[in-house]
Amino acid sequence: MQLVRPGRADAGPLRAVDLPDVAPGPGEIALRVSACAVCRTDLQLCEGDLAARALPIVPGHQIVGHVEALGPGVAGWSPGERAGVAWLAGADGTCRHCAGGHENLCEQARFTGWDRDGGYATRAIVRADFALRLPARFSDVEAAPLLCGGVIGFRSLRVSGIEPGGRLGLYGFGASATLAIQVARHWGCRVFVCTRSAVERERALALGAEWVGGYDEHPPEPLDAAVTFAPAGSVVVAALRALDRGGAVAINAIHLDRVPELAYADLWWERSLRSVANFTRDDARELLALAGEAPIRTELEVLPLEDANLALARLSRGDVRGALVLQC
Repeated sequence: MQLVRPGRADAGPLRAVDLPDVAPGPGEIALRVSACAVCRTDLQLCEGDLAARALPIVPGHQIVGHVEALGPGVAGWSPGERAGVAWLAGADGTCRHCAGGHENLCEQARFTGWDRDGGYATRAIVRADFALRLPARFSDVEAAPLLCGGVIGFRSLRVSGIEPGGRLGLYGFGASATLAIQVARHWGCRVFVCTRSAVERERALALGAEWVGGYDEHPPEPLDAAVTFAPAGSVVVAALRALDRGGAVAINAIHLDRVPELAYADLWWERSLRSVANFTRDDARELLALAGEAPIRTELEVLPLEDANLALARLSRGDVRGALVLQC
């Protein structure tokens, strides 16, 4: 399912195409894709909120597949093995960011479904050193949402500075927050959720939230940290105002409409705003290892690959419970 030019989700911007099978190059593997979860970043790319970097492009960056072929020089993978592929498709490995353990900030980083074809397809070519091992207890469709919603939510928790047992606010409660709350509860955090959806509030309570409310409501206690998932700057300001002294808001968004003017008093007392830019392979490996051991589960609905446009339209309308996963 290929994007040639961005358009409204309800107009079906993706088209079904048959592309030739390409052999993996040096350091690459070919995957027979079995599942790919649908992300809000895919929607933003397809609708043009996120500027395309290559067109035409096959979106999708939460890929689960099985190794079909190895390119020259690949070690550590064998045909038939299961692999996951996430947003970070590659980095140069030599710049100061990579050398310092921050490959997510590499200026030469490339991204799955943005710079190179992704997983809305039956086959994908990926860098072998950026492919990921998946926990055996998850099926292919269950594992797919871990590869963006799970990983970026995990990094957001780390960036927010939340400590075990701390008071955490989650603003927005889609697929990523659904996984983040499970990690936070595993760490013993007290979780307060703000979302406009009554259905999402009920789901947050079922997953262990101590309190739920709307974006215009104030949690009953000051927060040690917060993560915002909604792509709206007004939500960031609401989260900032809910912080205790010294707290931080981590913004989990690649695209944000704007950050409105705020009073300095809302930032005073060493509160801080942090953006979350991508993730590192270490983040992914740590989250996947935790998911293999902790009682974390993914909530999903499976659709066939040819319904990718429908999946984007439903995501645009907010007609999603957990994650939508395309079965390829």
